[in-house]
Formats: sequence, C-alpha cells, structure tokens
Amino acid sequence: MKLSGIPATPASEITPRELFYQRRHFMQLALGGSTALLASAAFGGEKLASSLSEAYGLTDKLTPLEDVSQYNNFYEFDTSKEGPAKMAGRLKTRPWTVSVEGEVRKPKQFAIEDLLKLAPMQERIYRLRCVEAWSMVIPWLGYPLAELLKQVEPTSDARYVEFVSLHDPEQLPGQRRAVLEWPYREGLRIDEAMHPLALLTFGLYGEVLPNQNGAPVRMVVPWKYGFKSAKSIVKIRLLKQQPTTSWMQAGPNEYGFYANVNPEVDHPRWSQAKERRLGEFLKRPTLPFNGYAEQVAGLYAGMDLTKNF
Repeated sequence: MKLSGIPATPASEITPRELFYQRRHFMQLALGGSTALLASAAFGGEKLASSLSEAYGLTDKLTPLEDVSQYNNFYEFDTSKEGPAKMAGRLKTRPWTVSVEGEVRKPKQFAIEDLLKLAPMQERIYRLRCVEAWSMVIPWLGYPLAELLKQVEPTSDARYVEFVSLHDPEQLPGQRRAVLEWPYREGLRIDEAMHPLALLTFGLYGEVLPNQNGAPVRMVVPWKYGFKSAKSIVKIRLLKQQPTTSWMQAGPNEYGFYANVNPEVDHPRWSQAKERRLGEFLKRPTLPFNGYAEQVAGLYAGMDLTKNF
C-alpha cells in the first residue's frame, strides 16, 4: 500500500532485521555496550527493552529471524522442523506462572509479568548448537537464571535444578503422541545453573519469544546442546539428587545429563566434529563447549567428559 504523498520504499532499501541487529550490535560495542536497545518501528511484535553487555557479544553473523523462527525442534507441537511454527498459535502465554520450589527457603510462584521485571533485561548474542549437528547465532533477551534463584534462597541441599515444561495436549498437540514421556524435563547442576552464561530467556531479536521458540520463558545454556535449554517452563525444582531428564529417559546411551558440546564425543549415530550453520553451505568445525570453554571448562575440572556426556 502506498500512502498519499509518501513514496514507497524500494525493497532493496529495506534493511533485513538480522543485518539491522548486526549493525546495531557493532555500534553498541563501539560505544562500550552501554546504549539501550534500539527498537525499530518497522519490526512488528511486542518489544522488550534491554541493554547489550560487551561481554556477551559475538562477531559471528546472525542467523536470519526467518530461520530462527521457522526451523525449530519443539516436539510438543510437532517433530518436523516446520511444524512448530504452523501450530504455535494454539499456545496461550497469558496468564502464565512459574513455580520455584524444592530445596529452597522461600518457595514462590511467579507471574510472567513479575519475571519480566525481576532483573534488568539484557541482550546476549549466543551460538546455539543442536545435537543434530546444525547451529545458529541468535540475539536472545533475558537475564541470568541466578537472579531468579537468589530470590528463593537455595538451601545447602540444592545440588541440582530441574526444569519442567508445560503439559497441555490441547495447546501442544504433539503431546498426544508418546514421542517422549511428558511433560518435558531438563536439568542442570546448581553451579551450572548459577553460572552467568545460563540465561533465563524471554525474547529474541528485540521482541518477546515466538511461541515456537519456547514462549513465554525458556532457558538458554549456550555451552550445551540445544535440548538442554527447556522451553515454555512452568516449574523449576531445586533438588538434592540428579533428576532424570526426558532425553536421558528416552535414550540413555545417546543423551547424557551433561550434554556439553564436545567435538571429540560423537553421538552413537553421527559425528559431532563438524556442524552446519544455517545459511552456510560448508560445514564448520565444532568448538569445545560451543566456543565458551574459557568461561565454563573449569566447571568440569577432573571429569571424564567421554563418560559424563
């Protein structure tokens, strides 16, 4: 549609969102990472204000939003890559609450509105490496999970953190099939959960999470394979004993509790030495801990990562 008196903008002059963010990202880094998120009225959707920390920037090319939002593993909707986006409209993300319980002094149920303002929202550009040997680079919006866990005061017996996703076959039709035992469950060690890189996530590309990407709240743990980052979370339990996660239960010989990105430990059915970055033709070498070894390798000092996979 052309408004009277206003010439239409040629398609060639419209900046793709990922390029806009890449340029804005470099501008923020040049200014010390202290500027507020620049919102663009040309991008639809509910915006999330955030700031970018220089410590969490990457020079990697961002994966286009179309790929990020249309190529998903979310078996609660569908087992195909394109199915989740087609079925995501069924999910209602308001009202929404997240219960934090277990080995804590102050168990509490948080409304999503309270979570959104619990701590300053940050934009962090992380690599995402799927266990299926493909990868993306995504600008997420959230804050460290530690900010939430501090609110409930974990006890000395809290050694693990379990995440439980929504179980509602009416909204999530994939749960009508026994692909996994529902609800979806994932877990971390408490020191992993408290690590600054472990992000409680509410948005991407400057807006609230699309339903197919785990709305309204999910985890992003960038040094682990993607299935470790639970989506559409409704419960967080702090535990004394290591929980059995959904993929451990489904395939204990293929999916371990730790699931750290490790090019030297192959999946029983394929190599993990290389990965295909969406949008690229050639495969690239996979980085230990997905490129975050400097920050997280110390968590696993003395462990045999071929056994603790």
